[in-house]
Amino acid sequence: MNLTNAQRAEILIQALPYIKRYNNKIIVIKYGGSAMINEELKTAVMGDIVLLSLIGIKVVLVHGGGQEISDMLSKIGKESKFVNGLRVTDKETAEIVQMVLAGKINKGLVNLIDNIGGRAIGLCGMDGHMIEARQLSDELGFVGEITRIDATPILDVLEKGYIPVVSTVGCDSSGDIFNINADTAASKIAAALNAESMISMTDIRGLLRDKADEDSLISKVTLGDSAKLIEKGIISGGMIPKVECCFDAIRGGVKKVFIIDGRVPHSILIEVLTDEGIGTMFVN
Repeated sequence: MNLTNAQRAEILIQALPYIKRYNNKIIVIKYGGSAMINEELKTAVMGDIVLLSLIGIKVVLVHGGGQEISDMLSKIGKESKFVNGLRVTDKETAEIVQMVLAGKINKGLVNLIDNIGGRAIGLCGMDGHMIEARQLSDELGFVGEITRIDATPILDVLEKGYIPVVSTVGCDSSGDIFNINADTAASKIAAALNAESMISMTDIRGLLRDKADEDSLISKVTLGDSAKLIEKGIISGGMIPKVECCFDAIRGGVKKVFIIDGRVPHSILIEVLTDEGIGTMFVN
């Protein structure tokens, strides 16, 4: 689509109130789904993050990497097992999780952001014991339940003008490594940072009134609505823990949380800098 200079100027003017609203505020973005696998989408997401950073918004990127962990386990002949959507993680798998998340994926994202024109520093939850955890259950092995977030390393990186890229590997005081669910980690980190908002990228438009109809998007959900929506089956299955993470962030002081469709190029910019938005907004 070819735009005139006047149309480009009008678009920028329309974004101005949102730029002012978020200037110098923290936004936590939970990065996952197709946007992590598709190279074009990945580049678009990192471009959005760099743009937001350059206009004075403090962006914190929190990522998982379930597909790449499964791929690496497959390469070494190890089967991936899941219980209620969580990866069963023995000692060897925990080491693979650390290698893939804190190494390959994290540093790849940092490199991409830097190449696009941003400034990023990679962190993992073990750095400065930023994410402390304990074992969630014997059945799951080294899957962690977060006990404490120390946001100091993230704030230090933001203070220096860099974009923190955080991989969700936690630890305990004994040095054990824990695989942490990325949605859970993002919500806890957003609350610890007193973030203005949190954005969770998924492979659906948002919360749908009818799962078979992508046009049945629910654009806004309050804390009071959630129980009724679960009761009616509108929030069900894998969406229940995602929505619970959204409201955990709200209860922790985050003003707004969004679930958006990461399959749409520049969905972050559409959500943050336009009237219409693109997904479901959760508020107190």
